[in-house]
Amino acid sequence: QLQLVESGGGLVQPGGSLRLACTGSGFSLDYYHIGWSRQAPGKEREGVSCISRNNGGTYYSDSVKGRFTISRDSAKNTVYLQMNSLKPEDTAVYYCGLTGWGLCHAYEYDTWGQGTQVTVSS
Repeated sequence: QLQLVESGGGLVQPGGSLRLACTGSGFSLDYYHIGWSRQAPGKEREGVSCISRNNGGTYYSDSVKGRFTISRDSAKNTVYLQMNSLKPEDTAVYYCGLTGWGLCHAYEYDTWGQGTQVTVSS
């Protein structure tokens, strides 16, 4: 069974940075599209960023473009989401997910992690 574990969430002041990590257990993430979505209280889940398994292409929602960066570290079997210039509206539970087909930025993933809370507040 594929398992993903997120880490790196926490409380940060506006303008600060966090790096989220998504680690696979017992399989290689390199064979999959890996993406991050988030859900804030009372709001629908939103696809934030993903990295393609095919060519390493990366995608970002308009709300995070220029501030967030997604990357793979194959040696550590981990995908990172570097989040800079954080805003209060980035506050949400962040989930990483994977799929072996389709388009990574469709966020129609087969497996999701348990999520990690990110709170941006002064």
